[in-house]
Amino acid sequence: MGTNTLKLKVAERIEEPGNILRLRLVEAGGAPLPAFEAGAHLDLHLQDGSTDLWRQYSLCSDPSRQDAYEIGVLLDPKSRGGSIAVHKLAHTGATFEVEGPRNHFPLEEKADTSVLFGGGIGITPMLAMAQRLHALGRSFVLHYCTRSESVTAFRGLIETAPWVDRVIFHFDDQAAEQRLDLARDLPKPAPGTHLYVCGPQGFMDWVISTAEAAGHAKANVHREYFSADVDQSGSGFEVVAKRSGVTVRVEAGNTIAKALAAAGVKIEVKCEEGVCGTCVTDVLEGIPDHRDKFLTDEEREDCTMICACCSRAATPTLVLDV
Repeated sequence: MGTNTLKLKVAERIEEPGNILRLRLVEAGGAPLPAFEAGAHLDLHLQDGSTDLWRQYSLCSDPSRQDAYEIGVLLDPKSRGGSIAVHKLAHTGATFEVEGPRNHFPLEEKADTSVLFGGGIGITPMLAMAQRLHALGRSFVLHYCTRSESVTAFRGLIETAPWVDRVIFHFDDQAAEQRLDLARDLPKPAPGTHLYVCGPQGFMDWVISTAEAAGHAKANVHREYFSADVDQSGSGFEVVAKRSGVTVRVEAGNTIAKALAAAGVKIEVKCEEGVCGTCVTDVLEGIPDHRDKFLTDEEREDCTMICACCSRAATPTLVLDV
């Protein structure tokens, strides 16, 4: 699906439990919205005083509808400005410049069985997937994990859905048998069984590593990180922007994208955490030290691409096609 630039208006603002804001967005002029596939996200442009950011939010609404999009935004205490800006600016009637929908987390619609794991705000793409799988009549189960029942967003939406019997709630503050138990809740590996994981990084790493250790094929374990810790440590290295004729030094604590920008070579960056793929750049020479959560294992092994917002170099010099 190609990227569209849209002007969307907030038609409804719903305060969900757990400091999560659910927004219903419509096209400002009333036109139908571009179709999207389950797993897709929107890029929102957030401008407020000195804040000028792009942030990505998964679509949680029914992919069969084109009258509105819905997203959920957690007011993150570790926010770098994005979630704070959304909660402040997204009042009813407010408009946002939006790019998308884009999909880096597609659903394998022909799978025999789909098992969805949503942790906290990571439930958002799973809601779109559940609606699509139900419409297709496919076999699926959704495991929704939160800290407590009192902070479980989208409860009303789920409990009135025709697929509510496919949802299992897990609350960390409840009895052990009610919490997510991967020994019990992971299905047996099979070629037609696909797993989908989204949530905090620790939750995702746990589910993914356990699933792969249990024998699930990497290609059948799908993931989308909505944030990630960025490690900017390590030795300095040189980056040659071949087409621009510019060479820069990237020391610890800096990034390739920022170092190049300071020298007048711009690589578009949005998430700044290696999760959205906007800054992926071709590598002509050298070996990247991949620190992103976007590229696949195969793409990393090829050493032909790098996420310039977070990754570094494993060789003294990287030559990039910029």
